[in-house]
Amino acid sequence: MRTITFTHILRETLAAELRRDPSVFLMGEDIGVYGGAFGVTRSLIDEFGATRIRDTPISEQALTGIAIGAAVAGQRPVIEIMFMDFITLAVDQLVNMAAKLHPIYGQSCPLVIRTPPGGGRGYGATHSQSLERLFAGIPGIKIAAPSNAADASGLLQTAIRDNNPVLFLEHKLLYPQRFEVEDELPEPIPFGFAKVAREGDDLTMVAWSHMTWVAQHAAAKLASQGIEAEVIDLRTLSPLDIDTIVESVKRTGRVMILEEGPKTGGFAAEIASQIMENAHDYLEKPVRRLAGADFPMPSAKNLEAACIPSLNDILALARELVQN
Repeated sequence: MRTITFTHILRETLAAELRRDPSVFLMGEDIGVYGGAFGVTRSLIDEFGATRIRDTPISEQALTGIAIGAAVAGQRPVIEIMFMDFITLAVDQLVNMAAKLHPIYGQSCPLVIRTPPGGGRGYGATHSQSLERLFAGIPGIKIAAPSNAADASGLLQTAIRDNNPVLFLEHKLLYPQRFEVEDELPEPIPFGFAKVAREGDDLTMVAWSHMTWVAQHAAAKLASQGIEAEVIDLRTLSPLDIDTIVESVKRTGRVMILEEGPKTGGFAAEIASQIMENAHDYLEKPVRRLAGADFPMPSAKNLEAACIPSLNDILALARELVQN
């Protein structure tokens, strides 16, 4: 076993995929010599050169469109959108082009879009959003949202080898976190299979990305108080593994869904609806959502913290749910 950061294992995985398949190449703003805004691609240009680690102009629309063309032509581009907020500049390319090529034309589009969502760094309203909700309802786009290093590697391998577009979410607060992993990179992890990150019988916590990391810390604190919470790490939002969620809810009878993005119109609402459709008769308490504030993310640390579900928020709701 070894200890490694989320950033480092992403870099190792990208390097391994570049070596494995000559059709894989990376594109993005400042990913070459600079090494990426969060350092994920640092030093890759030294091994693979500027042809396969391509710096681009500051135009998300252009680099996404070029990547779609390369994918159609038989390459496997992996593009980096520096902040998830900027992906709005490429929505037309992703939603009306990349996602539609296979269902309309039978044309593969093996494209990976890596991007960091989320707050916690004081970057403000236009650099801190969690916008997975915009793409979760778009058929033809898969969404991966790992919460730890091993899953990040396994899911990224699967994403790069997939023949259709994959939105790969790398929460910026996970980048510096350290995780224990095997010496060798893990095997690819198939999409659509959630993981029980922690077992428990008193209530179910459903989360993805950084919120899973917070939920596990909350579950450990609850265990010291005699409350055993089961943590379901979705790993992928599309496809969604509703079966694993329902199986857990049927045992615990109580469920909370954790989402960093704003509550109104969030993906947690979709999960709650599917739980009601599939496990209503097993619920002891109503399904509860704990999500971000319906407000643009502030830059001030204290205000930003007030807009994001915290460890204490999770603990309080969990205690409320288990009360008879």
